[in-house]
Parts: sequence; C-alpha cells; structure tokens
Amino acid sequence: MKTLYLSARQENTARIAAEIIKKGGLVAIPTETVYGLGANGLDEAAVARIFEVKGRPQDNPLILHIAGTDQIARFAHHIPRAAYDLAEKFWPGPLTLILPARDFIPRRTTGGLDTVGLRCPDCPITREIIRLSGVPIAAPSANISGKPSTTTAEHVRFDHDGRIDAIVDDGPCRVGVESTIVDLTEPRPRLLRPGGIGPEALLEVLGDLVVDKAVTAQIDRDAVVKAPGMKYRHYAPQSEVVIVGGSREKAARYIRAHFEPGDRVLCFEEELPLYEGCAPLSYGQEADVNTLSAGLFAALRELDDPRIHRVYARCPVGGGVAYAVQNRLKKAAAFHIVDAEEEA
Repeated sequence: MKTLYLSARQENTARIAAEIIKKGGLVAIPTETVYGLGANGLDEAAVARIFEVKGRPQDNPLILHIAGTDQIARFAHHIPRAAYDLAEKFWPGPLTLILPARDFIPRRTTGGLDTVGLRCPDCPITREIIRLSGVPIAAPSANISGKPSTTTAEHVRFDHDGRIDAIVDDGPCRVGVESTIVDLTEPRPRLLRPGGIGPEALLEVLGDLVVDKAVTAQIDRDAVVKAPGMKYRHYAPQSEVVIVGGSREKAARYIRAHFEPGDRVLCFEEELPLYEGCAPLSYGQEADVNTLSAGLFAALRELDDPRIHRVYARCPVGGGVAYAVQNRLKKAAAFHIVDAEEEA
C-alpha cells in the first residue's frame, strides 16, 4: 500500500481525506492532543483495521471524534446536563465524555461496552474532515499500541508508512498528550484519564469529581475499562523506565549513583547541567509545564532504542497539565517510582 501524504494547508485535503474515510480507509488525522489513526467509527470493518494496524487489544475502547456539541445526542442517550456544561466550556478541546452509547454504534468500536467516548477536537482541518465524511471518526493515537504516542506527522510516517491510506500533516500537536476523559454514566463524574484539561478546571464546572484508580496506579489486566489507556502499559519505550522524585540535587545524586553504561536520563531543561556525562535528554522546562506536555512523547520516541537499558525520568509535580504528564510517565514506567528523598 502506498500512503498518501496530505498537507492541512492544501485546498482539497479535507475532501480527499473524507472520501478515504467514507470508503472504509484509514487516515492519520491531526488534533491538538496527538495524531489519531482515524476510520469511520460506524464501519466495523474499518474499525477492525485500526485494531489490526495498531496491534491494539480488542477490549481497549475507541473514542469517536465528532464535529460539535449538536452531535452528542446523535450518538449517545440519557445525556446528563453535565455533558452539555462541559462541552460548552471545553469544546472544541482536549476533553472526552463517556456516555451511554446508541445501539447502532458497533461494539467493536466501544470495546464491547454499552458506553461510548465522544470528543470534538480543537483542530479545524479535522473537524472539516468529520463534517465532509458525514460520520464520526474513531481515532486512537496513531502509534503502535503501547509505544509513545505520535505528536507529528513524521512520527506517524515512521510507524505506519505503507500500512495506512493517508496522513494529514498539520504540524506538531499543541497539547501533546491525549485528551482528558470523564465518565458521566455513574452517579458521580469520574476522571478516567487526565489530559490537557486538569481536575481543577473540571471541578469548577462539575462541583464533584472522583479520580479513578487507573489514574494513580496499575490496575489488573482482566479489569473491564471504559476508556483507552487505563490498564495496559502505555506510552513506553523499549527500555525500563524509572521515575525518580525528590529535589533536583537528591534526584541527581541518586541517578548518578545508579547510572550504568547504556542508561539515559530524561529531565527538565533546567536540570541538564546536573547530568553532564549521563546522556541527558530534556523534554521541556519545569517552569513551563506546557513545554513538557508538548515535548514528552517526542522525547520518549527518541528513547525508544534497543541499545538503551534503562531510562531515569524526572516528573513534574502539581495539577493541571502537569497531572497529565505525571500520568503518562507513570504509565510508561509501569508505576516504577523511586523517591530520592527517602533513598538519601
């Protein structure tokens, strides 16, 4: 298969991509979060190709990308007022809502569940592709399953050149981590995955929010989950990842004491001088957490090298986007965390 490369700035790109979607093809689409591997979410055969190309477990649900708030009731029922409140505040944007699914949505799309994730991306070219295709686009991140997500078209090309029909290039993703996911099918709203919208912002709208165990700890592989990224090791390079917490000085002391040939350090830009001689890689500035979210997956992909034995990673603290970066790094590390303050 020859993969077609389309620029978001070309006049006919949205129409060409929409035609491929309508015919059951796979198109890598840009969003503000990460690039997604898109197909007609109502076409079981097309959705099956997503799972096949990604190597994705069949019980890992997909998110349907829609063109706007007015489409929520088309694909979901028994919709609480909170869904519209959140959509009004955060859509288009990096927020996915879990709602009861309409019966016509294939269970292959929902991971066998009677719920569905809906999101309206903050990316004009992708919303136009959705509009022109006339269908919701199911689109998990466009990486090989379990590997670091794709935040540029070049990342998608590396993973899927010759394996999918087209890639739409709209430059690097602005947010850089997948969408926040909130389950609205229970009595209390539940955060299933942190993302570009932090818990604090959600609470301002909802007034109440439960944080699911999968956000803070590894859960059983047999657990039934309602959203992507909850139970499998995700976002990970081939090597072991160890998160080292604590002050800059104590973390550097711990890492240097345990560093061996073949190891790498993933740290904040401000910390690079502390790891001279330890092959450090910066993924952004601790003082600007948005640079960390935008740079995380590109850095993890650079570290996805069989010659690397172990990666010692520094993780931001706090809420908002920092909370999402923490989650992705902890998933990449399978929650292997060392507190340098206790080890000192």
